Amino acid sequence: MNANEHTLTRFYTAFAALDADTMASCYAANATFEDPAFSLKGRREISGMWHMLCAATLAKNREDWRLEFRDVRADHSSGHLHWEAHYRFSVSNRLVHNRIEADFTFTPDGLIASHTDRFDFWRWSRQALGLGGWVLGWAPFFQKQVRLQTHAALNKYLGSQP
Repeated sequence: MNANEHTLTRFYTAFAALDADTMASCYAANATFEDPAFSLKGRREISGMWHMLCAATLAKNREDWRLEFRDVRADHSSGHLHWEAHYRFSVSNRLVHNRIEADFTFTPDGLIASHTDRFDFWRWSRQALGLGGWVLGWAPFFQKQVRLQTHAALNKYLGSQP
């Protein structure tokens, strides 16, 4: 296993354990993160997102949480893996099984420089939100609304941190 594969394994092992501190330590200071719900720049925002999500899961729905990852591949500059999360969405209390393809770039010292998660947003919204997600989850304006809500939640969370 090369150094970047080790970084990814360390990150997802920590994620499975909801260890946001270890997860955050895997990112470079100026890293970026992108998925259908978040668009983040810098370790502060990315770390804040992972801390917020892990804290919410630990507080309410730990018994429903499970993460699996596989097909870890990385070279000196980029990487890819598949991961799946099983959890209870806190807003609706509905069970979700999300399948994600993740792509990465790395700094020369083995930290994550960019992280992009891709998943079927409509599939996710149907599970997480039920009928509303089924009816609206495919629509770009709905996805934009979700991004606005997650951005607001993250800003509120970051504002409450010392």
